Amino acid sequence: MRCQNLKIGGVLREAREQQGLSQRRLALRAGTSQDAISRIERGTETPTLERLGQLLLALGRRPVLSIEPLEGPVPQSELAASGAMSPSERLSEASSWNRMASQLAIAGERARSEGHPATVRRER
Repeated sequence: MRCQNLKIGGVLREAREQQGLSQRRLALRAGTSQDAISRIERGTETPTLERLGQLLLALGRRPVLSIEPLEGPVPQSELAASGAMSPSERLSEASSWNRMASQLAIAGERARSEGHPATVRRER
């Protein structure tokens, strides 16, 4: 899990540095603290997808989520974790993903309706 956090932190750090911003300046733009930015970049704090989106938006970026098929079978450890959940726990986890997807759709629609620059499609 920590490795994934470092990847998220690295993405944020790289985007921030490409804009030539300090952690403090990004924090001011995003309405948070420099310490929060530092924790995310170091991988000691995992932001929600919504929070990461807000931070990237403050940098003039937007996150793009994609999924890819596994090259091999699902690891037994992953199957065991899912199998250890009760049906109500699995339903709760699935509905939390559904809520997140709904929130992303609403936020995207709001940004598009407000004409936010991150939502403008660019010609290729």
